[in-house]
Order: sequence, then C-alpha cells, then structure tokens
Amino acid sequence: MTHAVVVVAAVVEENGRFLVAQRQTGTHLAGYWEFPGGKVHPAEIHEDALRREMLEELNTSVEDIRPVFSASHEYSERTVELHFYRCALTKEPTPMLGQQLRWISREDFRHFNFPPADTELIAGLVEGTL
Repeated sequence: MTHAVVVVAAVVEENGRFLVAQRQTGTHLAGYWEFPGGKVHPAEIHEDALRREMLEELNTSVEDIRPVFSASHEYSERTVELHFYRCALTKEPTPMLGQQLRWISREDFRHFNFPPADTELIAGLVEGTL
C-alpha cells in the first residue's frame, strides 16, 4: 500500500453559507466540489499548509483555525488523509487558478457532487452537529 496523501481543507462559514470550490480539469476527482485547501508538504504543520494553500488558490489567508473533522479515504489510485479546519477568511477570496467558487447553504450540499471522503463531514454540517 502506498503512503497516504495528507490534505488540509478550510471549512469557511459566513452568514449560514459555506465556501466550496470545484476541482479543476486534469486533477484527481476533477469536476467534484470540495472545501478549499490542498496537500501538506513534508515537515509542514497543518495550519501553515492551510494558510499557504488559501493564499495560492484564493489570494486570502485564514485566521481562527480550529480542527473540526478528520477522515481517511482509500480511492483506487491513492489514500487520502483529510484534516478539515473551521476558519475565517481575512479578505474576500479570489480564485487564482480559474476555479469556480460558490457559497452554499446546508440544504444546497445535496445538489453538489463532493468526493466520498467528505461524506461524513458534510452530514455533520447539514445536521448541525459539526
């Protein structure tokens, strides 16, 4: 078995809506929606990785970072270890990679395709337990 890819993701909620981004063509799970974030570099702490990814992808940073949920999911081509963090944006996000961004309500989650690894987190957000 290969080693897991460690990923951090930002769960940003403003006015009852969550920030989500669409995965780009040519990436693993292209077309699926996700919470913004990315891979953790070797020897990088999660919070630093989250700040770096948000700056690279959305030209903003995050503050008030709190762990909310972790999950591991085995896809046919890789295992992903996901760490979700509740946080707040320091300014309005700008998609730097041309990706689609949306602010969606808890009820909207069922209308978007998310990776299987996000299922438990989304259920907790929709039910209000996370």
